[in-house]
Amino acid sequence: MAAEYPNTPDGRYFIVRGRLWRRSNPALTEKEREHLVKELMSARRAVRDAKHDEHAMAQARKDVDKVKVALGERGPVWWSDGVPDLNRHLVKNTPYAAWFNGLLKSSDTPQNHEAKGKPS
Repeated sequence: MAAEYPNTPDGRYFIVRGRLWRRSNPALTEKEREHLVKELMSARRAVRDAKHDEHAMAQARKDVDKVKVALGERGPVWWSDGVPDLNRHLVKNTPYAAWFNGLLKSSDTPQNHEAKGKPS
């Protein structure tokens, strides 16, 4: 079973092992998102399969990046209020730190601590 990662209250990020990761643009339609996720999975398989071919690896990584930008997970942010992007920042070094610490304090199982970024 896949772990569920907490989303920040504003819905911009999810947290894995104490690090913020930008979520996909919620303005995408379900059809657009599904199409892009299929493209992403295909590009990731191409990365896996290109182990010994530098040209193929470079192209596959470029394709992954292109889809991640289209999803809104990389590149320009999808929100318009001027708040800077904190993608890949440690949550403890961001304005989300107090909120996240509250999550950790409210969880009571080792699985919850692990999913929320605190080692069990």
